[in-house]
Amino acid sequence: MLLCGTVSTVLCWAKFHRVQDKSFSPIWFFWLTMTGLSIGCVTSVKLVGLFVTAMVGLYTAEDLWNKFGDIKMKPTVLIAHVAARVGCLIVLPFLVYLLSFYIHFAVLTKTGPGDAQMSSLFQANLEGTEVGKNSPLELAYGSRVTLKNMGYGGGLLHSHVQTYPEGSGQQQITCYHHKDSNNDWFFYPTREEPNWESSEEPKYISDNTVVRLIHAQTGRNLHSHEIAAPVTKGDKEVSCYGNLTVGDAKDYWKIEVLDDVASRDRSKIRTLTTSFRLKHSVMGCYLRAGNTNLPQWGFRQIEVTCAKDTSPRDTYTHWNVEAHWNEKLPAGNPAVYKSPFFRDFVHLNVAMMTSNNALVPDPDKQDDLASQWWQWPILNVGLRMCGWDDKIVKYFLLGNPLVYWGSTAGLGVFAALVAWYAIRWQRGYTELSQDDIDHIHYAGIYPVIGWFLHYLPFVIMARVTYVHHYYPALYFAVLTFGFLADWFLRNRAAAIRYTAFGILYAATIGLYIYFIPICWGMTGPNAQYSYMKWFDSWRMSD
Repeated sequence: MLLCGTVSTVLCWAKFHRVQDKSFSPIWFFWLTMTGLSIGCVTSVKLVGLFVTAMVGLYTAEDLWNKFGDIKMKPTVLIAHVAARVGCLIVLPFLVYLLSFYIHFAVLTKTGPGDAQMSSLFQANLEGTEVGKNSPLELAYGSRVTLKNMGYGGGLLHSHVQTYPEGSGQQQITCYHHKDSNNDWFFYPTREEPNWESSEEPKYISDNTVVRLIHAQTGRNLHSHEIAAPVTKGDKEVSCYGNLTVGDAKDYWKIEVLDDVASRDRSKIRTLTTSFRLKHSVMGCYLRAGNTNLPQWGFRQIEVTCAKDTSPRDTYTHWNVEAHWNEKLPAGNPAVYKSPFFRDFVHLNVAMMTSNNALVPDPDKQDDLASQWWQWPILNVGLRMCGWDDKIVKYFLLGNPLVYWGSTAGLGVFAALVAWYAIRWQRGYTELSQDDIDHIHYAGIYPVIGWFLHYLPFVIMARVTYVHHYYPALYFAVLTFGFLADWFLRNRAAAIRYTAFGILYAATIGLYIYFIPICWGMTGPNAQYSYMKWFDSWRMSD
């Protein structure tokens, strides 16, 4: 789907370029609209689609700059050109992207393992969810809860027995995106208040109440102190410390209600609907969970800190009660309140980017499937798509050698070609017509730009990478090879052209037939496919 959207975008862009002399005609609007529609589709599949969008954006900026420099063009016509491109290449793709998420939310209505990425209200409206189901509506001392961070991409307040390797050395506090008993907390009064007994009548919690949060699994207090956070050094570390009887005033947190989608009454804290901040009673900082991931010792979970210089509008300091258990309180149904679509839209997009940024290589684990960016253009590696037992069908993801090596070599040849003509132009040669220059510009340079835009991000990004990440870039390298074949054969005799293209077709199809077992599935012992192992790095027979 990603490749389909990329190819569609390039096709429609090329078609639009060919009708540039027919501005504002029906065919001109058609291809401009189709380009925008394709951009919307490809970005809706995967954000890698933004790279081909950037290529079209560069072309559009160049085109409008040339029109701006045309002194014969009336300002009203220039404004119309700008408006047409804004409408078709910005507004339309965004609407398509928005529509894809609207359909996504409308169709996928059941609960699943990734629910915790979304807001509590969104989860409560899913079929089969336990969030909000039979949960008491109002919060009281002794309530067992999970606390959801309301920032975009926020997770559930979490702790586990592992400790910080530096700083206090106390038990870690993180935010975690999956359901886990380590996400459960009890609300308790401060030690200065009368002892709370489970046999007493419920005592409700309201705005400005100072509480202790006790981790259900380890019995330790949510705590902060004057120690720098492990990653965000400007904030304070948050940890789990002591127990029900051991602790100090740094275990106390003041609840500051911000909003309630169900009521303006702040006399009680309600499950799902009330958003609040937790202010540290001693230091005056606020419990915060941004999108910063801890190192591997923190399992790449989200860092939780206590931040002083923060605005009430900082959603990463906003929390709500997601799940709630208290046998003394009547069951409510806060799930009747709907979560706003635009908030869910932004929330999911930030969550996707946060999850993607967390996909970094683990030095402590061997990943036989991952590969490096430099290996892709030279076809240094393939990718096993399943188990490799002799008794099952096996698939090895490997490109056509001629396509890979030819397209990679084509990038270098094209660079040499442009340098050759540039040097000769400087020396006074005028062997290229304006049509030839335009052909090199749009049919040659732009595919190379597309290759760089799709390839370079994977060179500099820290996340784990695989062979298939090169495929969109490969498409543009293939276009470059096609341009070179056309350029060098354009003035040759028909017999020479047909022979050259015939050889290329025969070699490409022949190699495909040669590697058919890889495409269609290898059966039986691996060793019988060793004839296809041209290099030791192609691990299809071991």
